[in-house]
Amino acid sequence: MTRAQTSPNQSQPRGWVSFVGSGPGDPGLLTVRAAELLRRADVVVTEVPDHAELIRQVLGLPVPSEDASEPVGPEIVDGGFGEDGQPLTHAARGKVVVKQAKRGLRVVRLMSGDPFLYASGPEEAQACVKAGLAFEIVPGVSSVNAVPAYAGIPLTTKDHREVAVVTCGDKVDWSQYSTKRTLVLLSAVGQIGDIAKALIAAGRSPQTAVAMTRVGTTTEQATVTSTLERIAVDARAARMSPPAVTVVGDVVDLRESLSWFETKPLFGWRVLVPRTKEQAGSLSERLRGYGAVPDEVPTISVEPPRNPQQMDKAVRGLVEGRYEWIAFTSVNAVKAVREKFEEYGLDARAFSGLKIAAVGDKTAEAIGQWGLRADLVPSGEQSAAGLLADWPEYDEALDPINRVFLPRADIATENLVAGLIDLGWECDDVTAYRTVRAAPPPPETRDAIKTGKFDAVVFTSSSTVRNLVGIAGKPHTSTIIAVIGPATAKTAEEHGLRVDVLASRPDVEELVDALADFGAARRASLVESGQPVTKPSERKPSARRRVRAE
Repeated sequence: MTRAQTSPNQSQPRGWVSFVGSGPGDPGLLTVRAAELLRRADVVVTEVPDHAELIRQVLGLPVPSEDASEPVGPEIVDGGFGEDGQPLTHAARGKVVVKQAKRGLRVVRLMSGDPFLYASGPEEAQACVKAGLAFEIVPGVSSVNAVPAYAGIPLTTKDHREVAVVTCGDKVDWSQYSTKRTLVLLSAVGQIGDIAKALIAAGRSPQTAVAMTRVGTTTEQATVTSTLERIAVDARAARMSPPAVTVVGDVVDLRESLSWFETKPLFGWRVLVPRTKEQAGSLSERLRGYGAVPDEVPTISVEPPRNPQQMDKAVRGLVEGRYEWIAFTSVNAVKAVREKFEEYGLDARAFSGLKIAAVGDKTAEAIGQWGLRADLVPSGEQSAAGLLADWPEYDEALDPINRVFLPRADIATENLVAGLIDLGWECDDVTAYRTVRAAPPPPETRDAIKTGKFDAVVFTSSSTVRNLVGIAGKPHTSTIIAVIGPATAKTAEEHGLRVDVLASRPDVEELVDALADFGAARRASLVESGQPVTKPSERKPSARRRVRAE
């Protein structure tokens, strides 16, 4: 039976409940079906506080603010705790779900892990059956197998095919787990000492390998490996706390070669991303791929020019064939001209016969998304200087028109204009957009910047350096400074910052890759010297040298 056959309609207001597994913590493990249902939900009944942020990420919703006139997205109902602040029982949660569904709404009951595996899904689904409400089950990735996988521990191999999952309550007969099969223990942190003793008494070797992983699949994941006779001491020394999954058995030994998540070059690094909000997405996503936790702090706001008549005149001149070239020096410039075209009802056909220059690959890509192709992209350094190095001189015999349209920011340098004039070109230097310093970040962010709680900061332009220092102060000396190019490095040094990482070319992906190379080299050095692997924010600053990506 399909949703269309059973879901509510206007003539019969009947609720529909989807029990959806959210996975163990990593938002990337949410299923396609789960994301679809969240987008269509009227109400989401959550289970843990982190679910509100998960919903915001999946739906692409803005961060809630006090100024918001009304909430955006589905209504969120707390299914974890009652009005008295006490945890809800399975039966009480079932009543919450039924109450919302009886309003005739599409209800998503978002549950940690999998709804039908060590969860209250069966009891809550039975409450729906009793109330005559239709429902569906959307399985989720369970922490039972996901957390060990993220710790680099396979639960089965060709030599180890039996697995037992045990929820550690007050009454567990540990004698039945005396064989060498792999054990997955849930809720075992506080009792691990007694559990280990019971397993040894049942016949397990005291040297049996044990691994305990807390907050698995997140960038706060931490794993301690030990043996049955030492796990209680080692877990206490590592300050392990719930939620955690414990694995007992020979498969734990494979972690030494298969650990892939906690060994990412920037694992757990808190990285400050001072950029315009519109441009931070791809950079932050690449940082996450290396295990980092990006914290986006807008330092620049892109706004229209104060005097739009200059742009209006230039665009009319472009349509009338006044220019031989148009030179785009940023993605924002492409966006500004495109918006002006849309305002006039124009499209890419207006560029017929016009030569197009782009300062770099990203700008050329933005031009390509418009259905156009850049005729000139620097063959060397991707900058205004690189563009000038390849720009042809004006030739009266070959060039019918000697004028260049240069839409750019209000704070751009004059070097490109001067260089074009030297080559014989006339240049219409037009302010296409303004870059305005953003408001200061929250006090806790400013404190984190100044006290070294960020592990790294990535600067993508000189203006991000100036504006970050202006609105939040200088990053702490222990913070790794990564910059996109020589001009940005110079500005950083002028502001008293020591540059540790310099991208091989001015590209955000190259910048992140260079920072990852730095992190990998730093980690390898710590491992080689027998030191614990720490983050820059966890140790005193040491001598550092600039790293250039190859």
